[in-house]
Amino acid sequence: MADTLGAMTPDDVCARLDEVSRAPDSELAAAAPAVAAEILALGEAILERWLLAHGLTPTTAESEGFRLLALHRQGARGDPTFNACRETCRELVYHYNLIRLDPGHPEAARRIRLGAMVARHLALFIGGKLEVAGLGEFCCSSRALRQRDEAAPPAARPETEDRTHA
Repeated sequence: MADTLGAMTPDDVCARLDEVSRAPDSELAAAAPAVAAEILALGEAILERWLLAHGLTPTTAESEGFRLLALHRQGARGDPTFNACRETCRELVYHYNLIRLDPGHPEAARRIRLGAMVARHLALFIGGKLEVAGLGEFCCSSRALRQRDEAAPPAARPETEDRTHA
């Protein structure tokens, strides 16, 4: 499976995650451990893409028992803005662990969908960083977006009456 993941484009990754999100509950519950492992592997593939784009060889090491976290640590070296996705990586590991530790839980399908949404967020964040060098500290308030907004002329503001001196 890892060989196939390396050949996936970001669009392929998002399409697969969307496919997982749309799958019936019964299908997700029946294959929960395998699907959770696939989602985690997709997260790794996303981070591998970042590292390869920066001329780095993705590590095979683990951090806290997960390669995903080691890949994040490797990707964050020299780029503090990359730390913005640290919690996203940790949340992906959390959703994987929920399934791994209790694959028959009644909420297994929901947990798989949440994990897929988190992985999709990671894919979009990394994709954005690859497109726009220096995307800010937080995906919702990126430096590039703030700078674009600051360059725009200020919106006309209605004058307010100062009633304190009336």
